[in-house]
Amino acid sequence: MVEVFSGRTILNKEGETVDPEEALRNKVVGIYFSAGWCPPCRDFTPILCDFYTELVEEREPAAQFEIVFISSDKSADDMVEYYHDMHGDWLALPWTDDYKNELKQRYKITAVPKLVIVKENGDVITEKGRKQIRDKGLSCFSSWLEAAEIFQNFKG
Repeated sequence: MVEVFSGRTILNKEGETVDPEEALRNKVVGIYFSAGWCPPCRDFTPILCDFYTELVEEREPAAQFEIVFISSDKSADDMVEYYHDMHGDWLALPWTDDYKNELKQRYKITAVPKLVIVKENGDVITEKGRKQIRDKGLSCFSSWLEAAEIFQNFKG
């Protein structure tokens, strides 16, 4: 059960609606709180893109990982521009969805960028996804899988 985004609309990069139950089932989920106006976000997003590409797009089979972008941009247009210009081919909560405020409260987000790694039910694996990716690269994913109790033969 993908509880954290259950019943919500999430979008792919083309702006198409994606079923969160299908897209996030049996996956470690990175909830990425970020904004285009934020220099540290613009610094980390390309690193996250490389991480995601190596895990999900270049591996056979693809790693059981997905990212959902939660925008702190000042407008929907700013979000779309930042999402299309800098982000990987992951998912996003629509800018107009006030659920982003609930997520910020739930995960105690006080500043961006923040990458919270969660199980599909929303339980936190780590609030330090950004630091772990910077420090350990792909190898951090194995510990996330283990914490999520998802069994995939993964060598990072």
